[in-house]
Amino acid sequence: MATIIARPEPCAGSKEQVNLITMAHGRIMLVLLLFVAVVLGMAGRMVWMGVAAGSRVERSVGTIPVPHRGDIVDRNGVPLARDIPGYAISVRKDRVIGDRRELARSLHRIFPDQSEEHFYKLLTTGKANWAYLRTRALPRDVAAVNALGEPGIEFPREPERLYPQRALAAHLVGFTDRDGHGVLGAERAFDEQLLADQSRGTPLQLAMDVRVQAALEDELTRGVAAQGAKGAAAVVLDANNGEVIAMVSLPTFNPNHLEPLALPDPLPPELQGADGKLDPNKIPCEMSPRCNRVVQALYELGSAFKPLSIAAAMDAGVVTNLAKTYDATQPLVVAGRRLRDDHALGRWLNVPEALVHSSNIVTARIADEMGPVPLQNAYRSLEFHQRMTFELRERANTLWPREWSRIVNMTVSYGHGIAVTPLHLAAAYGALVNGGMWHPTTILKRKPGEQIASRRVFTEATSARMRQLLRMIVLSGTGRSAEAPGYRVGGKTGSAEKPSAGGYARRSIVATFAAAFPMDSPRYVVIVMMDEPQRFARTAAYTSAPVVSQFITRVAPLLGVFPEANRDIDTSALMPLLHEGR
Repeated sequence: MATIIARPEPCAGSKEQVNLITMAHGRIMLVLLLFVAVVLGMAGRMVWMGVAAGSRVERSVGTIPVPHRGDIVDRNGVPLARDIPGYAISVRKDRVIGDRRELARSLHRIFPDQSEEHFYKLLTTGKANWAYLRTRALPRDVAAVNALGEPGIEFPREPERLYPQRALAAHLVGFTDRDGHGVLGAERAFDEQLLADQSRGTPLQLAMDVRVQAALEDELTRGVAAQGAKGAAAVVLDANNGEVIAMVSLPTFNPNHLEPLALPDPLPPELQGADGKLDPNKIPCEMSPRCNRVVQALYELGSAFKPLSIAAAMDAGVVTNLAKTYDATQPLVVAGRRLRDDHALGRWLNVPEALVHSSNIVTARIADEMGPVPLQNAYRSLEFHQRMTFELRERANTLWPREWSRIVNMTVSYGHGIAVTPLHLAAAYGALVNGGMWHPTTILKRKPGEQIASRRVFTEATSARMRQLLRMIVLSGTGRSAEAPGYRVGGKTGSAEKPSAGGYARRSIVATFAAAFPMDSPRYVVIVMMDEPQRFARTAAYTSAPVVSQFITRVAPLLGVFPEANRDIDTSALMPLLHEGR
């Protein structure tokens, strides 16, 4: 039997089945390819939208780039200004889809310090298509605005300038504008340096001590409130190197939240700079709390000038015998002017008595005997004829007499007819007590061994004598209320009437006390000035001098000066010259 092996013949439907399987496979692959293409397209779209959104944000806020700045710290490294990542809130006006009036109303509810009209104006007017709605926005405020659901509002992250000490030393530290450039104080004076240092590795270190600054601000604020003064200024200076340890101007401001200035519109020419924009140096202190009265405001500082004039007379060889007496029995009439003493004793006075009792007449007689040249030279050496040598840009020029006549020479000797800043007076008193060397003032902490462009303005012998006389004024004269037991304070009162139309306003007083301590080895100068105290007793003896006493008692130990009850400068040779009962 034979076995036949044969391949079975395919049936008619098998070929059709294979084609169907192939077709189904192809369709599945096509769907998969289409799905991948859609996914890739969507991913590409999302990437493109992200890039586009980023570019839109960059266009909307990047037109005003905010640069990073270096830190500012005090002499002990305490931060005063630094950049932090912050939020801003801006709007693209062409993308706003909601009702703009309602949106402005909602923004006002979130930021009640700005009016509804303010936000509506930002949303509807202006040439630019974008506008800042808020800078330095808190995260909770950003969340509240974001919840409004308005696509035209964006939240760019940008560096913000933070002032951790808030209003403390605001005039000294200053602040920046929206462009990230310094406008006032150290921020303005060292703008380029701060912009160059973005690493925070080498902060700008000021000479200011926040502990001393806080105490001075506190005591001065109390004094202003107690006296109802219009304003005030104070400065603490290192007498031996010109460092500004503290500087206060009242009223003050918070650089973290600047209130707009109430300036006239349009801006008058006298407030404009060469570019037609507002010049901060030209804003009167009465119009702006940002005005630094220590360096921007000019005052006739009155009797605080007398020790300087007497020192000049000593160096000129005019005052050689302190026991010599001068006629102060009646007002001195010169060129139709009556020069009188506020508290006339009606007798002849020697130099210690003239300073202790603040005699205008005796000081004028000594200046007249000295002549104008020595006094002018002394005042010029103290920079009373020009702006201070100082880093801050906000420096007022002084009012220097156009003609130095006989009567002018006599009145400027006791601080009338010449106007300077409180910082001018501080630097002058530093030279008066430190051995006679005038040091340029600085807001920067000096480096060890740093060369200082100092100059001699008084002899060492004159400076030593003036330390005794200034101490006597506090022990026995008009400066009694400045005494801080154990700290050997010396100083001089100055109560001057403010100039007005046709003369002086008798009820508008500038009350100043210029002090130094400890007088046996002076280290610090303290100037406290009150502008128009309003209480009954408005002179410096009752207004500024007590502030000096309280301040020195409070901060001297922080500065390394400790009370010593049995130590003082020797005034025993001069005390017998004071004849109180005569």
